[in-house]
This record gives sequence, structure tokens and C-alpha cells, in this order.
Amino acid sequence: MYYLLYAVFYLVSLLPLRLLYFFSDIMFVIVYRLIGYRRKVVAANLQCAFPEKTPAERLAIEKQFFHNMIDAFVETFKLLSASPRFLQRRVTANWHVLERLQQSGKKCQLHLGHTFNWEWGHHVLQMNTGFQVLVVYGPLSSKIFERLLLKIRTRFGSRFIPASNMKAAIDGYSQTQYLLGLVADQSPGKPHQAFWLNFLNQPTGFIPGPERGARRLDIPVLFASVNKIRRGYYHAHLHIASECPVQLAEGELTRMYARFLEQNIQKQPENWLWSHRRWKRPYKPEYKDLWIDSVDVGSER
Repeated sequence: MYYLLYAVFYLVSLLPLRLLYFFSDIMFVIVYRLIGYRRKVVAANLQCAFPEKTPAERLAIEKQFFHNMIDAFVETFKLLSASPRFLQRRVTANWHVLERLQQSGKKCQLHLGHTFNWEWGHHVLQMNTGFQVLVVYGPLSSKIFERLLLKIRTRFGSRFIPASNMKAAIDGYSQTQYLLGLVADQSPGKPHQAFWLNFLNQPTGFIPGPERGARRLDIPVLFASVNKIRRGYYHAHLHIASECPVQLAEGELTRMYARFLEQNIQKQPENWLWSHRRWKRPYKPEYKDLWIDSVDVGSER
């Protein structure tokens, strides 16, 4: 079954991108208008995050988000046959900021959010650095699609580490100069252990693992923002957040990341994953000792 599925998607990936975008437009009608996939979730998230915008403005963001999400889906399968040159032309960044960090011999962490298209991004990152790129991911329930997605994701040298076995997997790279990519904006599975702060106009929990791992190893941390320039073209900005995170107060690195991500979302809101139930675990008073913001819960900054 895997080989049949692989053959089908490989043949689809050979189609010109403009034709794949034609299919993406058809899928938008099915997913958004006919099925209504998570439209209520997206609308509710946008209402909470941007109460100052008009209903028409939020609806425009909602529609463009679904277009971007489906574009990212077809772009991911294009990776089965895309050449390095194809990707290098379509994903650009200030890669030079990695050079000095690589020359230092240190390992690094890269914190980013669910902004499109992260699947293209890590491939081009590996092409433009001497670091071994490691990416933490959540395994899929379908073993066939899990195998197919890993085939796509590791085609250009990136290595993927399951979140369920993260520590043991990373230990296998202890002698390797790696750059560990962490999509650090997901909803925390253990809210009573999360860092909490105001984010997009609402109290939000952030997983503490990325910060604590960086502080424990005292390795440089970079933040990455991704913007969609136009259909099929992206630009990433890499920012060195801290070269010595152990010198920061506990929670400060997470607060810096949340503000960095928030600013990027506000600039291009349609490019973030609004269909995710980001605020499914609400803040509770018993989390007050985990509050890391400089203002009170729910207060405007």
C-alpha cells in the first residue's frame, strides 16, 4: 500500500506548480465552502485574537488562511520530486547569521511557529548550513502516511525526531553539531507545567521544554519568522535571540519568543495555523506562579 501511495503522489508531484495550484483552488471550494472544515474554530480564534478588526476584515483573513493552508498541502507533496534549485529560488532567508554560530562549534536551537510553509523551509535551511538540521515532530496515527511524510521530510538531509522519544533520539547526535528546530507554539499538553502570558489578546500557555533545554545546554537560540511573499515564494528571517540563554531569567526566553511570534502573526495573520485549537486549555488561577508576563492576566500591553 505504501509503494502504491508513494507512486501516486510522486506522479502528482511532477505536475507544474501552477497546475497544482489549480487543484488547490478546487480543494478550497470543497474544504472551505462545502465541508466547512474547522471554520468555526478559525473564526473563533480570529475573533479573540483581533477584536479590533471588522467582521469583514476577519473573514478576509479566514478565507486567505484556508487558501494558504491548502497551498501548503500541495506544496508539501511537490517535495517528492522538487530539485534543490527549485526550492532555493522559492525560499530565501538571511542564512549568513548561521555562519558565526557554526564556526563557534556549538549546537543551536531554532524556535519557530506554525507559519507556512515550514515544510519547504527546513529543507532549504539544511541546504544553506553546515549544521545537521534536526526537527522534532509528532508522529501520525497512520503508519503509511507517517512513512510517506518522513520520506518527504528527510529527502535533503534533515533528520526528524519523534517528540515521544526526543531525549533518547537527540542523545544519538551528541557528537554532531546540530541545529534543533522546534515548532514551539503548540498548545501545552500539561498546562499546569506551562509558562503563561498574554498572547494575541488572551492568556496563553507555552510549552517550557524548548527554553529549559536551551538553558540546560546553554546553547545559542535563534527565532525564525516566515512570510509569504506571493504564491509559491517565501522569505524567512533568522534572529539570534540569545547566545547564552542560561544568563536569562526563567521564562524570559519564552516571553521573547511569544512576542517575536506575535509580531510576525500580526504582520501576516493569514499565514499562521488558525485551524489549530490553540486555546483549548484555558488559564486557571492556580497557574499564577507560572505567569511570566510583565502585565496582569488579560491586561493590555
